[in-house]
Amino acid sequence: MTMMAFAPAKLNLFLHVIGRRADGYHLMQSVFTFLDYGDSLQIMVTPSSVIRRTNDVPGVPEDADLVIRAARALQMASGVSRGAEIAVQKKIPMGAGLGGGSSDAATTLLALNRLWQLDWPNQTLQKIGLSLGADVPFFVGGRVAFAEGVGEVLTPIAVPTWWYVVVTPKTHVPTPFVFQHPDLTRSTPPFKIVDFSATGLANYKNDLQPVVLKAFPEVATALAMLSEVAKKSVFGARMTGSGASVFAAFESERDAREAYQQLSPKITGFVARGLDKHPHL
Repeated sequence: MTMMAFAPAKLNLFLHVIGRRADGYHLMQSVFTFLDYGDSLQIMVTPSSVIRRTNDVPGVPEDADLVIRAARALQMASGVSRGAEIAVQKKIPMGAGLGGGSSDAATTLLALNRLWQLDWPNQTLQKIGLSLGADVPFFVGGRVAFAEGVGEVLTPIAVPTWWYVVVTPKTHVPTPFVFQHPDLTRSTPPFKIVDFSATGLANYKNDLQPVVLKAFPEVATALAMLSEVAKKSVFGARMTGSGASVFAAFESERDAREAYQQLSPKITGFVARGLDKHPHL
């Protein structure tokens, strides 16, 4: 049995760091949304217990690939005797703050849950996902969400399905570098979810952005260029996650594509529409 599965990219519409736990993990508030842009996975169930990737992914050894780790974690937790062969076609830039690896892992969990006929609830899959990465439970949960804790406390929330221009500068921003930086703001006052309004996103920010802009001039340049053409955007241009990607939201596809066309042809980016849920729910 074989399944073709889509792994959507995500954006953090804002990201506030509101504290730090005793174990060093940072507490946050954010809104995660999906994009109709992402990676493709082909997953085939095999009678043997072997789980393997059938193609190379540049820069990602098979044993370190979150897809393989997710499949093996689900196999171990369930005790299933079957295996899987998985091909991964990458489209989401790696290390860009778009959740590519986490999305691939979540889609693997969702797909194998069906292919192996486990029929486990998403909450169980989310627990496995959290052991792989803080963003994985969001992708497994499958709904646009208000995120708290370290990103694992998720409340479904309604956000308009805007169109987005996403630009990814040719640089890699290591997430640990950002969160360990002494200049990172860690004390943004928390607010209640009932006080959140998508129409007021201009009043929210990404606390990681100042640190990244100062340390990575390529991101600062990309943000400045996108800001220049994003005059019709809903709340201006900003960074997603810990970068390096920056984005701007637009009410219409026409406005988004007009803005994208004004960017330099040397810019790496894309136009995508927001999704209110994961395609494989």
